[in-house]
Amino acid sequence: MTRTSIDLNADAGESYGAWTLGDDAGLFPLLSSVNIACGFHAGDPLTMQGTVALAKKHGLGIGAHPSYPDLPGFGRRIMESAPDQVYADTLYQISALAGMARAAGVPLQHVKAHGALSTRAWTHAPTAAAIAQATRDFDPDLPLMVLPATLLETEARRLGVPVVLETFPERAYLQDGRLAPRSMPGSSIHDPAEAARRAVMMVTQGRVEAIDGGFFEFEVNSLCIHGDNPNAVQIAQAVHEALNRAGVEIRSFSRPELP
Repeated sequence: MTRTSIDLNADAGESYGAWTLGDDAGLFPLLSSVNIACGFHAGDPLTMQGTVALAKKHGLGIGAHPSYPDLPGFGRRIMESAPDQVYADTLYQISALAGMARAAGVPLQHVKAHGALSTRAWTHAPTAAAIAQATRDFDPDLPLMVLPATLLETEARRLGVPVVLETFPERAYLQDGRLAPRSMPGSSIHDPAEAARRAVMMVTQGRVEAIDGGFFEFEVNSLCIHGDNPNAVQIAQAVHEALNRAGVEIRSFSRPELP
């Protein structure tokens, strides 16, 4: 597998009111795309507006980051929402972020489900279809960022939604391609050098070691750094530098490049 460029994204805009999370100002210069919280797991109108403005300043591709309505749990608790509720919630959040972006004079580049909403969509077809349908109904050309080898990828492709295949250099994987549960020891990687090593392997070899043995192999269009990781800026810096040394340019994806 040979790639000369890769998108580097992060989840951001995850502050809320007087509560601050993440270092978006330190992180954004190292990225090419950003996924902005839409108020359901984090973020609020003022935070969304400011995050869009900061992303525009740094020339980043802007994505909507919808989630379950779960501010107390940061969107990381699975909710038994009916598919029509997931559809409406997702469409609402995409529309809100797209409105902020339009007012700032920048386009919406993609959609990426957050936390437990994404996790549920890996293995639950009705949830995956609801997310993909909401994205398609908002804009049939709008890409959906997904983990490879999940039902969310399957349902997006079935509905004709363009997909951006994403992997995480600072999260551990299982052999079947799922992210290791956060309750599992070693599921999150805080060492910037190790995250950078994994990022280079992901991009240049299309695989990564699995925490339960062997390797998970995949195609990839984008790497993600979690903005709420305490070492997010240091990890992004190490990943950025390691990819550059490997001859890989950091730049946002474009539609013709997507598989």
